[in-house]
Formats: sequence, structure tokens, C-alpha cells
Amino acid sequence: RIYWRFLPSPPNHFEDMRTLCQEESIKVPKGVKITIKAKNVEVTGKHGSLKRNFKHLPIELWLANGGKEVKARMYFAKSKQLSMLRSVCSHISNLFEGVEKKFEYKLRLVYAHFPINANIVNGGKTLEIRNFLGEKIVRTVHMLPGVTVEKSASTKDELVITGTDIELAGRSAALVHQSCLVKDKDIRKFLDGIYVASHGAKEE
Repeated sequence: RIYWRFLPSPPNHFEDMRTLCQEESIKVPKGVKITIKAKNVEVTGKHGSLKRNFKHLPIELWLANGGKEVKARMYFAKSKQLSMLRSVCSHISNLFEGVEKKFEYKLRLVYAHFPINANIVNGGKTLEIRNFLGEKIVRTVHMLPGVTVEKSASTKDELVITGTDIELAGRSAALVHQSCLVKDKDIRKFLDGIYVASHGAKEE
């Protein structure tokens, strides 16, 4: 009788398999200008210019098809390392969308009893939050560079954060959300706060 579970498992050569060469591409939209120099990507459109550095990644980045296409290539990569190719293309795609349309995050003010009072100062660069859970303290949130906040024209108790850089806009929304967290209470019962309701590219 052979007890198979005690036998060593055969070596898995597929784990060490590397792809010789993998390539991904992304089309450059009309009206957008892009330059790539030593993995430094700069994208310019109607809403301004954005830069991103990919020097930390072992990939090749270049413009093809007369500047109408961005290509990324990687050699001798394992399957998990290949995922960075698609990630780079997604980052560049977000740069295109940011300079073309801008990104916006919609936040809702949620309260049960004490109405949250949001006041925008400094030309949309700073948000002051008062009366959260009846507290007297004034919470001040500064938007990150290139990001503005405004009150929604159509919806009550809604804030709209807008910016060309998706990361800075998202981080600004996170700062607003984190400034109004309920402390020392049961958060299943005390649902007051400022929450991200939706986000994405701004509709033209």
C-alpha cells in the first residue's frame, strides 16, 4: 500500500515559465498631445497638462503609428509581472481622460439629526465642515493641487470634487470623507458622515 500524501509533489515548471515578449497598446485620442521621454509621459489637452513617471517599471514605452498610438513592451516576464503592462496603459488612459473631460467625485452629506453645514472658501480650494453630530469644532479640508470643490446645483446636500488628475481628485474626496468619521459610537447606528456616492469622468 502506498500513501501518496507523503510523496513529494513533482516540480511545477509552469511557475518558472516566462513570456519572451509581451506588448500592449493604447490609441491616442484626437486633440490630445503626448510626449514620452525616458519613461516620463506628458499629456496635454484642453484642460491642461499632466505628467507621470514610469521609471520604476522594467518596460519599454514609445510612440508608434506617427504618434497616434502608445505601445508598452516587456521581455522575459513572469505572468504576474505582465500585469504591469495593462496597468501602465490604464494610467495613461486616465491621463487622456483627465485632460479631455476631467474627473468628478460626487459626495453626499448624510445626517440623522444635526444638519452638516459645508462651507466652501478660498475659491473652491478649501472646505469647512460645521455642526457634524452637533460638534462645535470646525473641520477644515484643503483640496490637493489642481482640485476644486463646489456645491451641487441640482441636488441638496451634495458636494462635487473636480480635477484633471484622477489620483489627486480621489485623494481629496478621501480627505473629506475621513474628516467626518464617527468616533466612540456604534457606526451601524450612527451613519452620519460625508460619503462618495459616485465618481468617474465628467459628462460633457
